Amino acid sequence: MKKSLSTQLTLLLVFVLSLSFLSACSDDDGDNTNGNVLNQTLTESDINALLFMLEEEKLARDTYRYLNNEWYLNQFANIKNSEQAHMDAVENLLIQYDIEYTILPEGVFANQTLQNYYNQFILDGSLSQANALQIGATIEDLDIVDLRDHLEATTNSDLISVFNSLQCGSKNHLRSFVFGIENTGNTYLPQFLSLEEYNAIINGSHEQCF
Repeated sequence: MKKSLSTQLTLLLVFVLSLSFLSACSDDDGDNTNGNVLNQTLTESDINALLFMLEEEKLARDTYRYLNNEWYLNQFANIKNSEQAHMDAVENLLIQYDIEYTILPEGVFANQTLQNYYNQFILDGSLSQANALQIGATIEDLDIVDLRDHLEATTNSDLISVFNSLQCGSKNHLRSFVFGIENTGNTYLPQFLSLEEYNAIINGSHEQCF
């Protein structure tokens, strides 16, 4: 039996709609892929920034763990865990972008400058609680400046988001260490930040960063 014209038109319409649906699904998959971080531009400078910041956050974590074992101060006990979270945030980007990296044992660094810092920090910080707090402030001071420099050098939105969060956390940490320093009747003079930048941070309020 021949199909009626209306039946044929109905079947044709169903077929066309099916093709449209499949095409839409295909387009959606493409959009999701394009939104993936792997399709953003990652320069050699960005890669180096991620690898460096992984170790610089490790510098903070390892130093605070060491000094916490020496002095059991609240600043080190609390902030060492935050530094691990900072490392995790950078490591997540390295994994997402499929960048090879190595996290060396505690107190060991591939970057010689960071290794030298660590060696000096634990030496000086072991002399007194006052020295230990100064070391903490110095590390956060350094971290803020390095993150600022990396932020100025990148256009990658993933790095900008993570580095802004890390810098926000470092500002809170700096305030915490300076509060401890001033509570003991001492002062901290910025080693890397300008005095104007430092005062703006210290006079600011605690920030929500993540």
